[in-house]
Amino acid sequence: MKNFERVQPRSWDEAASALAAALKSGKSAEAKGAGTELLDRLKEYNLAPDQVVDLRRLSSHNSILRNSSGGISIGALVTLSAVASGLRKDLPALADACEGAATPQIRNAATLAGNLCQRPRCWYFRSSEFQCLKKGGVECLAKSGENEFHAVFGNNTCAIVHPSAAGVALVALNARIETLAPGGGRTFAAADFFVRPEVDIFAENALKPGELVVDIHVDRLEGVRSAYRKIKQKQAFDWPLADAAVVWRETGGVARDVRIVIGSAAPVPWRAKAAEALVEGKRIDAALAAKAGEAALEGATPLGKNAYKLPMVAAVVRRTLLASAGLPDGTEEHR
Repeated sequence: MKNFERVQPRSWDEAASALAAALKSGKSAEAKGAGTELLDRLKEYNLAPDQVVDLRRLSSHNSILRNSSGGISIGALVTLSAVASGLRKDLPALADACEGAATPQIRNAATLAGNLCQRPRCWYFRSSEFQCLKKGGVECLAKSGENEFHAVFGNNTCAIVHPSAAGVALVALNARIETLAPGGGRTFAAADFFVRPEVDIFAENALKPGELVVDIHVDRLEGVRSAYRKIKQKQAFDWPLADAAVVWRETGGVARDVRIVIGSAAPVPWRAKAAEALVEGKRIDAALAAKAGEAALEGATPLGKNAYKLPMVAAVVRRTLLASAGLPDGTEEHR
């Protein structure tokens, strides 16, 4: 691991300025909250920054706030454990996504913003032995290589899957992500925060160099139902093979404004729009959920070793829809 300078800013503005100054001077710099993902990349020789800007001890953007209109703001430094315990009643999809991530020890340290800004877990990208497309190579090595855990949607350019479970839930919740930068911050719809490889092969989100996530906002959720479910190889810590978040508003006993988002299946959290259209305006039951699961596969382009994911995607969408409606989804005894 290469030596680096640790910078401890006294404010978020100072942190953003430090990142901008490093960029201007030609140095490489990374921001860290808990540093769980950063440390992995350092150990894997996937990253060697000149500076690390440490945000962990900053005193703002580290709490969950409720505003007078019923909306919720979650600071960038709020841990996954705090989201899971503090928003169980308000945002069950997000709470379940955070509660199921990593291990208890990591959830107690890892931040929500850090979870959203993770880099891909693709072994070709992570390994120092391969020069894949995302590292300036000429091709996505996973497309014709070992791709059993890779994308089955949107994989024409690069077959990574986005690793953020929280991102899947936040796209379904139509959340907004607020940033800070020396030249002025921005606010993104969560769906616009994540960037597909054909837009920028070297990035997974729309942050500019030196730009920091500071808050995540979710508007008033009166009458909204939500759920998150995932399928993984083992019930202990493991990355999902397929996961999904479902959000809809109950109106007259039927589902309105339906949003179904699939994770672990594409380079970004993936909207299942055909399934959404099928469910919109209907009462959710077991038969409709099963049909929606099949509809969620529209546009899938599995690779040589990951077609097994397709029935998993259909199953996880079905289960999540049932859970969102308060119906048995077959996972109750394991939760």
